[in-house]
Amino acid sequence: MHMNKDVKIKIRLFTVLTFLAVFVISYTRYEEGIKLEKIEEKQEIILKEKKDENAKIIATNEKNKELDSKNEEALAKFYDGKYDEAIQKCDEVIDLDENNYKAYNIKGIATGYKGNFEKGLEYIDKSLEINPEFGYSRFNKALIYELFGKYEESLKLYDEALEIEDYVWSYYGKASIYGRYGDLENTLRSMEKAIELDPKVKEAAKEETDFNNVRKYKEFNDLINF
Repeated sequence: MHMNKDVKIKIRLFTVLTFLAVFVISYTRYEEGIKLEKIEEKQEIILKEKKDENAKIIATNEKNKELDSKNEEALAKFYDGKYDEAIQKCDEVIDLDENNYKAYNIKGIATGYKGNFEKGLEYIDKSLEINPEFGYSRFNKALIYELFGKYEESLKLYDEALEIEDYVWSYYGKASIYGRYGDLENTLRSMEKAIELDPKVKEAAKEETDFNNVRKYKEFNDLINF
């Protein structure tokens, strides 16, 4: 028996459609495989980038810890009056980080205490150039001006420091300048603010020669002794 023509056409059509369906399925799976590979590659890249970023953060944190430790050592040397050693330690920090504003600040005040006003001020200005909002540098700039007898400039700078940080020693610095002037009212006003922040400054005031011109006033003695 011979199949009629319509049946043959249907069989051929079915065969073609079957091959076409197999091809489409195979091609779709191929494309999905390619897409999956690309997704996996992208995930690997993202994972590597995150690992690299984390490694950089860890390295930066470790470096910052090292620099902060050296700055603390420098500050301790400064407080001990070992100004050359403090400056040397600051230089170590600056060699590792040329934009370390904390090191320039400490180097500046140590240099100022060694008697070099201009150079000390230069280092502190460098610190403020890097970080204008660093309150301790603003305080030390005012202190350097006070050390070298530039009292009016120092008062203005203490006020600028207080705009950033309500710091006890900025108020104390202002009080000591007014004390030199014999200006009781302003001395009391600034000392009261300092005592509010830290009552221990009373002990410093008892020994401070800057207040000799206001010690004759009962109000001043009552303030620092009670």
